[in-house]
Parts: sequence; C-alpha cells; structure tokens
Amino acid sequence: MGGRPVRNRGATFRDPYPRPLPSRGRGGIRGTDNAKTSRPSLNEPAVIAAPASAVEIDHISKRYGRTLALDDVTFDVRRGDVFALLGPNGAGKTTLLHILCTILRPDGGTARIEGVDVMKNPLGARRSLGVVFQEPSLDDRLTVEENLEFHGLVYGVPKAVRRARITELLALVELETWRGTLVRALSSGMKRRLEVARALVHDSRILFLDEPTAGLDAQSRERMWRYLRNARGERELTVIVTTHYIEEVENCDRVCIIDCGRILANDVPAALKARHGHELLRVVPRDEATAAELVSAHCDIATRHGEEIVLRSAGDAFTESFLVRYGTRIRRLSIEEPSLESVFLSLTGRELRDQAAGARERTYEFGKRGGEHTR
Repeated sequence: MGGRPVRNRGATFRDPYPRPLPSRGRGGIRGTDNAKTSRPSLNEPAVIAAPASAVEIDHISKRYGRTLALDDVTFDVRRGDVFALLGPNGAGKTTLLHILCTILRPDGGTARIEGVDVMKNPLGARRSLGVVFQEPSLDDRLTVEENLEFHGLVYGVPKAVRRARITELLALVELETWRGTLVRALSSGMKRRLEVARALVHDSRILFLDEPTAGLDAQSRERMWRYLRNARGERELTVIVTTHYIEEVENCDRVCIIDCGRILANDVPAALKARHGHELLRVVPRDEATAAELVSAHCDIATRHGEEIVLRSAGDAFTESFLVRYGTRIRRLSIEEPSLESVFLSLTGRELRDQAAGARERTYEFGKRGGEHTR
C-alpha cells in the first residue's frame, strides 16, 4: 500500500495523501518545487465551501396530540432569496418557524441553517438567525436604544461595533429621533420596525419574520416591506416570511403555499400563476334567490363570502355564457386576471381570508390583559 507510515498511540496507519518529503535549501526547509499534491499544505487554511442553500428542511413532521401540524414538509431556501410561506391561520407556518428557531423539536426529519443541524447544534444555528416573532417581544419598559443595546450584549457584539450598528439600523427603519423614547410610547408600526432592527443587531444573515405586518394598516405594511428590501440590498440577507396577505408576496423570489401542514406548491410567483392560476369572476347578485341558484349551479367552482360570490372562470366563453344567463340579475361584476389568490383558491378550494381568533389566541389575549382563564 502506498504512502508513508503515520504513528498514533502505538498504532500504525498509512497516510492516504502521501507527499514528498521537504528538501533543504539555503533558506531552510522548503517544499519540493515540482511536487503536486491533492490536499493543501498544513500551514494553509482549508477552504470550506458554503452550502448552496441558506435553509434546508427535509421531511419535517410535528404533531400536537391528534393534530398533525406539519406533514412531511420538505423544501430549501436559496441564499439571498426572499422566500414566502403563504397560508391561512393554523396552516403550520408558525410551527415550522419555531422548529427552525430551535424553540420546538420536530417529531421527525431534519432542518439545517447554513449547513448547521438545528437539533444537533441549536446554538450554532441561532448565530445566523434574526427573528421577528408574530407576538410582540420588545421590553416596553426600556427605551428604543436600550432594547437594541441589550440584544447586542446578549449576542456578544463588541461595544464599538454594537454602537455603530445601532445607529445604522435606527436610520434604516427611520427611528433615529425616537432613540431615547420608551417603547411603550411607540405605535404598533414603529414597534414592528424596531423589532426588525433588533433582529439585525448581531449581523444575522437569515431573517425570519412571522406575520410581521399582522394588525398594521396598509401604509405601515408598505413601509415595513420597504425597510426589508433596503436591508436585504445592504446586508445580503436571506429573508423567510410567513403571511396570509397575498398581495405582500407578489414580489418575493419564491412562494411556498402551505395548508393543513402540507406543502401544496413551491415556485416563483409567475410559474405558480401559469400552472395553477385562474381568471376569477367576482359577482354580487341582486337578490338571495339568484345567489342560491348561482352557488348551486356552480358548486364546484364557486365560493361565497357574504353577498359576494367568487367563481373560477374557464375563459371568455364561460364569462359570456354566464352573462347571458345571469346578466340582468347581477348587481355588480368584476373580472380578475390570474393571481396568487386564484392560485391559492385552485389549490385549496377556498380563499385566503382573515379569520376570527381561535381558542389559543383568545386565551393569550385574555392573559395579557391580566385575566384568569377559568374554562
């Protein structure tokens, strides 16, 4: 067998990468000039290629009692992408993020952050993460700056770097003039912006945002996304966002639609629309009798929301025949081109709408107000 012997604790092994012995020159020991080797010198740092994906999820499952929250979920997120998890309340989005943040352990499967297994090395995985949770997590007894300062201390960011980064991030989210203000005096939108800044204090490379614009008005939601786009451009971020606002994900690099714990589709928005999208007819009948007849006649393609009925159209011919039959009995009609909303409707059979708070959300809010849950 080739190679020279290598001794270790009395055992003799063969070096699988034999190298020529060094020769002596006038300057001391030097390597043989003509030697070709298949591995780097011991004095040279090894070059480790970064994983192609920032996040890798492989066959993740999670169950709460009889409820299957995640069912064999598999996908990856490319480095630098803005990746959207789109689904209704209870789809499994938050559970998945909690697993990636090492808050929950899955029942099966693996998840990796920058190549680090989140179950085997949770501390290593967290170092790359910045997180904005669905529920507020700021300390409202501290000032804006103190919240960022404390976060930087927890992550061991050096003082000089910490101070410079706080100033930079406050400028990014337009909160410089509120630096010394107690957080309890901020609006909901301003608190959300501060949470984004806090998530970046330790120079995170992957940003998780769980329903970051929930409860915000349209203007605050638009500003939030503008800050995220700016941060992504300046810091080479990978952003993973969960939302049930379809209009917010139109400009994402990829959209993953999840419902009942299962991945239904995962692609760029244009491809999703081409493959699963439909033209939609939104109609408001003149009376209840017409509404009932319409839903009964098109039960496989119609969904009703109050007085409005939404139908998946098969094209111009369907629209024309619909108008011939119902035209005089329709008060209002609009036609929508294929959109992510029609994609979701096609895949799940229902529209993505806000839902009333469930038992968990009601209990949480009751507790925040100082109540005691008695039933």
